[in-house]
Amino acid sequence: MRISTRGRYGLRAMFELALRFGEGPILMSTVAESQGLSRKHLHTLLTALKSAGLVHSIRGPGGGFVLTRPPDQIRLNEILHALEGPISVVHCVPDKQACDRADRCAARRVWQQLSAAIESVLDNVTLEDMTAADRKACDRPRRKRQGRRLRSTGGRKATPLGIASRTRRQRIDKR
Repeated sequence: MRISTRGRYGLRAMFELALRFGEGPILMSTVAESQGLSRKHLHTLLTALKSAGLVHSIRGPGGGFVLTRPPDQIRLNEILHALEGPISVVHCVPDKQACDRADRCAARRVWQQLSAAIESVLDNVTLEDMTAADRKACDRPRRKRQGRRLRSTGGRKATPLGIASRTRRQRIDKR
């Protein structure tokens, strides 16, 4: 099972709105820029999330998008269901009619349990859990790497593991 770009980007948009919850309406362009998303694609996602009752749009000056409920009341499975539909690892789990072997398939029971486990995880994580984890990660001081190996770059200045920036590579190629 794969979560599509639609599900991943929609979750990122909801995460951004959760981070800014209580600040009033957030412009779509702000969400797009902050999360590195296309505004056109984001508009489609926010429309679907609005139809599902997860976000509310406010028009006019000072308008934008807001969550309809506090982040601690929005679960990830609600978001993914709104964007992806039913979450299952194989097509026969939600629809028994999709496979003529569903009644006698030994693996189907395993797929049902796996799908239920995924649903359980998504049902137990809220947007608030995600924002709290992000804030905790941002507050933690970053450790400096130690023991970095240097590799020779053929007479040029040595860099960690010989990695040069894209612009430096371009300059070297032009010589």
